[in-house]
Amino acid sequence: MTTSTQADPAPAPDGTPPVLRVEVLDADGVVVGTAELDGGHDLSAQVVAGPLRIEAEAGSAAGRAGAVVDLVLDVVNAGDDPFTGHLRLVADVAGAAEPWWLIPGLFYGENRPEACERLFPRFAPGADDPDGMVSDHWSFRSDRAATPAVFAWGQRDGVVVAVAELSECGPTGVGYSHFGSVASAHVVFPFREAPVTYYGSPRPRPAEVARFTWQPGEPVTLRASVGRLPADRHAYAPVLRAIHDRNRALHPVEPWLPVAQAADIAAEGLVRWHYDPDPGVLLETVGFDREVTGGDGRPVDRQAMHVGWVSGIPWAYALLAHGRRVGNAAEVAAASHVVDFICGNLSPSGTFWGRWERASGWTQSWTPVRGGLHARTLGEATLFLLRALELVAPDEHPDWVAAARSNLDVVRDRQRADGNLGSVHHAVDGTVLSWAGASGLTWISAFCEAAAWDSDGEYLAAAVRAGEYYARFVEREFIHGAPEDVDLAPTSEDGYAAVMAYVALHRRTGSPRWLDLARRAADWMLTFRYTYNVKFAPRSQLGVYGFASRGADQASPSNQHLHAYGLVCTRELTELSAATGDPHYRERAEEALACFRQLIASKDGEVNSYRGMITERYYQTSCFQPKGMLLTLSHAWSAGVLLLACEQSLAAPK
Repeated sequence: MTTSTQADPAPAPDGTPPVLRVEVLDADGVVVGTAELDGGHDLSAQVVAGPLRIEAEAGSAAGRAGAVVDLVLDVVNAGDDPFTGHLRLVADVAGAAEPWWLIPGLFYGENRPEACERLFPRFAPGADDPDGMVSDHWSFRSDRAATPAVFAWGQRDGVVVAVAELSECGPTGVGYSHFGSVASAHVVFPFREAPVTYYGSPRPRPAEVARFTWQPGEPVTLRASVGRLPADRHAYAPVLRAIHDRNRALHPVEPWLPVAQAADIAAEGLVRWHYDPDPGVLLETVGFDREVTGGDGRPVDRQAMHVGWVSGIPWAYALLAHGRRVGNAAEVAAASHVVDFICGNLSPSGTFWGRWERASGWTQSWTPVRGGLHARTLGEATLFLLRALELVAPDEHPDWVAAARSNLDVVRDRQRADGNLGSVHHAVDGTVLSWAGASGLTWISAFCEAAAWDSDGEYLAAAVRAGEYYARFVEREFIHGAPEDVDLAPTSEDGYAAVMAYVALHRRTGSPRWLDLARRAADWMLTFRYTYNVKFAPRSQLGVYGFASRGADQASPSNQHLHAYGLVCTRELTELSAATGDPHYRERAEEALACFRQLIASKDGEVNSYRGMITERYYQTSCFQPKGMLLTLSHAWSAGVLLLACEQSLAAPK
C-alpha cells in the first residue's frame, strides 16, 4: 500500500504521461527500494531501486488514440548476489478520497455492492478484511483481466497502467491501492496476488505469488504502457480500443468451422442432447461423459429448464429460425413444442414462471427471495417470444400471442413512476419484491419489439421511461443485477442487456440520446471481452487445442471464466456500427463469433464430447478450476447463443 502525498496533477489532454515510480519488493512483498520516474513529456531516466538498476525509455503518445505511452524498462541486478523478488510500476492520482477503479472484466468501482450476498473481492476505503474479501488494496494475476490494465480516477483526472500477460519475468500482475486521498494503479513483474486469492468461492485462498530471480548482471527487459486521463470514467474506451487494435495482428483467432456449418452442428446439439419432448423442454445441462452418473444413479444431466437466460424460449427461437431457414421440420417442431409448453403455463401473476423442474414442476427463479421471478429472465423470454412470432402466422399459435400480451401488460402496469421496471416479481400476486439493480433493462427491448401490438403507444412509452431510468447505470459505468445467480454484481450480461435495450430504443425512435447510450453501453460491455490470447500450458486441454481467447468474455468479476453469452447481441452490435458509421462494434461481434467457432465437436469423440455438445466455461485463469481446463457439461444456452449468432450473422446485410 502506497503512502505517497504527491501534489494533485492537472489533467493532461496533450497526452503527458503521469509521474511514475518503480518499487522493488523482496520475495515476502516488502519494499526494499523505490525510485521516481519524472521526466514530464519524456519518462526516459536511469534510477536505482534496491539491488536493481533500471533504465527507462519512453515512446511517444503523439497522435495515437488513447494517449498512452509505451515504456521500456531495462533492468539489471547491480548487486553481487541473486535477488528474488518483484518490480512494481506505480502511477498515482491525488484528490481521490473516493476513487473509481476499472480493471477490465475484473474490477469495477467498489466491485461488490455492500448489499450483494455473493462474496468476491470488494473495495472499501481503509478496509482490511481479507477473510471477507474487503480491502483498500488488491493485486491480481493479469490473466484474470480481459485487458491487463488498471484505470484509477480521482475527482479531477485519472491514470492508466497497462501490461501484457507475460514478461521476461514470467506472468505479470495488475492492481491498485488507496491511502487517504491518493489512488495508485500498478503493474507488477512477476505477479503477486494480495491480500488473498479469489478462487470462485466465498472462502478465499492464501495469496498466490509468482517467483523470479534476477541474477547478478543479467539484463531483463520489461514493457508497460502508461497514460493520464480526464475525469470522465468513460475515458477508458479509446485506450482499450487502441490496445485491441494493436493486439489483433499479434493474437489471431482461427475458427474451426464456417458459420453455416457451426449453425447446423449447434442446432443438432440442441435437439439431440437438450430437447426432451416429454413434456417439451430444453434441458439446461447434459454431461459430456454419458457413462457418468450422480449419487442417485441417474445421469448428471440437469432435469430443469428456465424460461429464458440459461434455457427456454431464446434458444428455442434460434432453433426455430434455423429449422425454417434450412427446411428441417423436426427442428421446427421441437422449437415450437418448447415454446408451447412455456406459453401454456403462465404463473398466477400473469408472467412466465422462472423455471421448470422435473421433480416439482413450475417454480420460481434462482433468486433467494421466496416466490420471486427474475425480471431479466422474464424479459428475455418475452423478447424472443416476440421474435418467434415474427416467424409464424399469429393464428397458428394463439397461446404464444396470449402469453406475450400478458407478460407485456402486467410488467408495464407494474412500472414505477420513475421508470424502474422492478428486478424481482412475486409469482402469485405480482408484487415487486425488489427494485434494486438494472435487471429490468431487458424489458426495454421487449417493449420496443412489440411495435406491431402498440397501437396506443403505451409499450413504447414504458420503454422510454425505463430507458431514462436505467441510463444512470450506463452513465455511472456500473451496470449490475442481470444474472439470477450473481445478485447485484456487475457482469458482462448487464452489458449485453444494456446494448440490446438502447439499440432497440434507437431503432424505434431514431433519438441520438439512445444511440449515445447504446455506444456507451457497448464500450462498457466490451471491457469484459478479451483483447489478447491467454497463454495456456501446452498439455492443458485449452493449450492442446490452441484455444484463442481474443473475442471471449469474462463472465463477471464473481464468475471468472470465459463464456459465449456475448453472442446474444450480435445483431445489435451490427446495427450499432451501421447507425454510428463506426465498424468497430460489428468487428467485435464478428471476433466473438470467430472465437466460439473453436472447440466445436463436429464428430462424436472430439473435444472429449459428442457432436453438438458445447461447454459453458473455458477456464482462462486460476478460478473454479485450474487454468486451461474446460467444463465437461454442455449447456442449452451455449449451443443456443452460438446458433442465434450464426443465424443473425447469416441474415445480416453484407
